[in-house]
Amino acid sequence: MALQRLDLVVIALYFALTAVIGLWATRGRATSVELFLAGRSLGPVAVGFSLFSSNMSSDTLLGLPGAAYRNGISVANYEWMASVLLVVSTFCFLPVMMRSRVTTIPEFMQRRFDSRLRKYLSAMTLVLVLVLDTAGALYAGSLVVHTFLPQVALRDASLGIALFTAVYTAAGGLRAVAYTDVMQTVVLLLGSAVLALVVFARFDYSWARVLQQVPDAHLHLIRPADDPGVPWVGLLTGLPVAALYYWTLNQHIVQRVLAARDLDAAARGAMIAGGLKLLPLLLMTLPGALAIPLLPRLDHADQVWPSLVVRLVPPGLAGLILAGLLAALMSTCSATLNSAATLLAADFLRPAWPTLSPRRMAWFGRIATLAIALGAGLWAPMIRHFEGLWPYVQEVLAYVIAPVPALFVLGMVLPGFGPRAALRALLSAHAASALLLLARVSGVLVIHYAIVGGVVFAITVLLALGWMLRLGPADRPAPGDPRRLLVRRDRLPRLPPDVRVAAAAVLLGVVALLLAFA
Repeated sequence: MALQRLDLVVIALYFALTAVIGLWATRGRATSVELFLAGRSLGPVAVGFSLFSSNMSSDTLLGLPGAAYRNGISVANYEWMASVLLVVSTFCFLPVMMRSRVTTIPEFMQRRFDSRLRKYLSAMTLVLVLVLDTAGALYAGSLVVHTFLPQVALRDASLGIALFTAVYTAAGGLRAVAYTDVMQTVVLLLGSAVLALVVFARFDYSWARVLQQVPDAHLHLIRPADDPGVPWVGLLTGLPVAALYYWTLNQHIVQRVLAARDLDAAARGAMIAGGLKLLPLLLMTLPGALAIPLLPRLDHADQVWPSLVVRLVPPGLAGLILAGLLAALMSTCSATLNSAATLLAADFLRPAWPTLSPRRMAWFGRIATLAIALGAGLWAPMIRHFEGLWPYVQEVLAYVIAPVPALFVLGMVLPGFGPRAALRALLSAHAASALLLLARVSGVLVIHYAIVGGVVFAITVLLALGWMLRLGPADRPAPGDPRRLLVRRDRLPRLPPDVRVAAAAVLLGVVALLLAFA
């Protein structure tokens, strides 16, 4: 596999434009509010495109085609489920969170419960950012670079991408991330659409020919309970839990919403992202399934995407599509690096040194960004020792994050749910997750990763209710306690009519996809 000179020119131009936009976004802004929340001034387009682009990384552009090649398009259920949860979150949770004016999700959980839960969740999120989100994106990029340029080692490639992304992220903060995300989303969608059309052209643009050459089981979203991809049981249990966490509680995603100039801009941005999340099935997942007759003997499913690019796409366009991958992974890297710096500064540094000036806080955030990028770049090559990129990402998430949305939902709907019950439920739920993981590794109890999240969510709810009863009234916030007032739903502003119309359109799009590919 080799890139032509024109491809390298296109990629170089893309890198240069990204650097210019990222550095231009600084324009002398140096405060912590600017670095971490873009001055709370983002409009709906920046919020929506940044939400989408931050999510479109290794586990989509490389992981989705690879998983579809291996087990079919049922993996795209994660994508349309995101659209549904964005609608749910916008109407059920977003007004409360925007009213709180917090900087991080752990800060919101502190206001609802206490500081112990904030520290625990912040530390957990930092670990996930390092070994999962950022490292996964860097692994995808380094794998592709190594595929096209074998002389470049995986570690060198991952460190190079990490440091390049960290420089403009540390300099420009969230505003630079959001501005570059708009451009990167366009490049990502354009490159993915080109590759999808090139692949479909190999079947003479005939769906009948696709049905003749691609196994039928690989072309349906709803699959049997024993399906190795995404069984229907997981679709009903684990996927909603993962989506609820990712689109409502994941710091590097929700930070874009918290940076919106007001609730209306945040809601409109969420609906833009919800509409864009309907596209990965057609542009990224289907080409992976269609590659089965085109690339029948691949050594590893994660090679599907780069193999399609180099074998089917002419020079120039190959560079554009590869730039789309780099856009996706750099967008996620910049998002996760900025969110990690935000967590370190807001949840650990500020409570320890409350008198620290905003300018010094911003400099700490920049140093933290570079340090986390270096750590993730060193860890990224280790992912090659796992079964695949998609299973690595989803399995870790299933066991670790499921207790968090359970506590969040209970905290929103049960004003009497107290801080000690919440912390004990979280600790005991993570202990139960560790036992489930140990049982899976030892072969005693094998549960599909798409189902694990639902199981752990249910266990957490039962444990939380048990601890709530065990601790009794002494742990319950009093009627006038700020923790109760935080989640009161009276006097919340109504979302504008265009948001309700957009939400209906997004849900209709989901129904259309299900009818077409069920």
